[in-house]
Amino acid sequence: MKPPRETETETEPDLSRRGFVAGAAGAAATFLMTSCGPKRLYEPPKEQLREAIAEMERKYKEKLGVDVKVAGTPPIPGVLFAYALDISRCIGCRRCVHGCVEENNQSRDPEVQWIRVLSMEKEKGVDFRDADPYYSPAEVPEAGHFYVPTACQQCRNAPCTKVCPTGATWTEKDGIVVVDYDWCIGCRYCMAACPYGARHFNWGEPTIPKEKVNPKTHYLGNRPRPKGVVEKCTFCIQRSREGKYPACVEVCPVGARKFGNLLDPESEIRYIIEHKRILVLKQELNTMPKFFYFYAT
Repeated sequence: MKPPRETETETEPDLSRRGFVAGAAGAAATFLMTSCGPKRLYEPPKEQLREAIAEMERKYKEKLGVDVKVAGTPPIPGVLFAYALDISRCIGCRRCVHGCVEENNQSRDPEVQWIRVLSMEKEKGVDFRDADPYYSPAEVPEAGHFYVPTACQQCRNAPCTKVCPTGATWTEKDGIVVVDYDWCIGCRYCMAACPYGARHFNWGEPTIPKEKVNPKTHYLGNRPRPKGVVEKCTFCIQRSREGKYPACVEVCPVGARKFGNLLDPESEIRYIIEHKRILVLKQELNTMPKFFYFYAT
């Protein structure tokens, strides 16, 4: 299948699903419908993407009163991002939760949180049936308990991407599972397919105080979202593709969170996988997460 030709009369690029249906963005994306859902075949030309991003920035300025910059930084060649979390170090302070909210422009009212921290009893081990996500952070770390933070597991065999009817979610070359909010129709199939509860729906119009808006954003990451779309962790794509750690890694006071390039044999993430006893959540589902849990001791 060949990608559609760009129309010479196109003056204002529209990368949204609405523009595609209307025929205005035929060159923006082409999909092949397969038994596993839509497969993206054609990426928008760089010039068209730049123009669309400029239009987004104009609209965000108009709506939020803030100069929001939207990057379109592509994946770094030779990089496959992965995450590791040291359960023996986590103290359950939830700083990662709030650091994530601030960095990724999540709604404050109602507040949307991409990370959830679970308190578990040491005697019972990792038992999600009795996990408590509503413990008081003023009492941590609590004797006889340990903590298991959860978020998107960035699966290599991601079920969420297979059920999306519009191709709004897919896995990038650097391993980050992303969502194009302009293509999301809010059907929530991906939420039903995700076995980790890692996707979140904007039931109301997201609200962020002007002074709380993070103006440094990415097209496939933390740019402001509208009501009626699904969002999730993207390993802080606006940071990781610039060579920085995700916000939750930087804010962790005990160094429980690790992040790096899975393809680099000298990286810390590779050392952990090769030398520590690791586990992944719901291994029996064969989702192949790139989010690993381990004990340092």
